[in-house]
Amino acid sequence: MNVALWIVQGLLALLFLFAGGAKLVMSPDAMKGPVNFPVLFMRFIGVCEVLGGLGLVLPQLTQIMPGLTPLAAALLVVVMIGATVVSFMGGGVTAALFPFVVLVLCIVVARGRAGATAR
Repeated sequence: MNVALWIVQGLLALLFLFAGGAKLVMSPDAMKGPVNFPVLFMRFIGVCEVLGGLGLVLPQLTQIMPGLTPLAAALLVVVMIGATVVSFMGGGVTAALFPFVVLVLCIVVARGRAGATAR
C-alpha cells in the first residue's frame, strides 16, 4: 500500500506543480476559460497548487513534519472540488470527469497518509 501511495503522490505532485506553475507564468488572456475568474484569483490558485504539490511529497520524503502530507492532500481536495464544479458548469459531465478523478486520488492520499501518521 505504501508503494501505491507514493506512486499516486508523485503523479499528483507532478500534476499540481505543472498546473500551478502554468497558472503563475501564463498571460491573463491565456488563462481565460469558460468561466472567467480574476487574474489574481487564478494566480492564488496557482500558488496553492504548487505548494500543495510540494506538500504531497516533501514532508513524507524528508520525514520532517510528515503530518503535513495528508493536510496538503486534504486542502487540495478543496481546490479540486472547486475545479470539478467549475468544469461541470463550463463543459458538463465530460469536462468534470478529470478533476473529479484527481479529487478522488487526493482523498485516497489524505486518508492513506493520515492513517500512516497516526500509527
